[in-house]
Amino acid sequence: MLRDRDATFDVFEHEPVFTSEEAAQVRGTSLSSGAKALICKAGDAFLMFVLPADKRLASKEVRKRLGLRSLRFANREEVLEMTGLKPGSIPPFGSLFDLKTYCDELLRDESVINFNAGDHSISISMAYEDFIRVEQPQIGMFAEACK
Repeated sequence: MLRDRDATFDVFEHEPVFTSEEAAQVRGTSLSSGAKALICKAGDAFLMFVLPADKRLASKEVRKRLGLRSLRFANREEVLEMTGLKPGSIPPFGSLFDLKTYCDELLRDESVINFNAGDHSISISMAYEDFIRVEQPQIGMFAEACK
């Protein structure tokens, strides 16, 4: 998809990582440049939220802003069934899985974003602007500081 849409990106392999902190360390990048992809269930629909890796989903505010009655994280089985991938390895492209994608506006502060590419030991680094152009997510305020 990235090549088809003329995105410039780098792919690199590394030891398997399972947290955003481990990923930033092995990539040699800031935690905030990590594009964390979260799949959530809102009523009967699944959605993807893409946040800076140093933030968490502001669930209560997101429910209000999007007019959702309920919002919860998809469980491991739902994620695997929907994507064929394990949680933590999902790239921030909901369109690959027929999911509407919401991107937190704070990610725009990063000129380059980093994310796992379907595997815990493969990462992609690309310009934030290319990500926005390729995915065309809805941008808004969806994140809050981690406690």
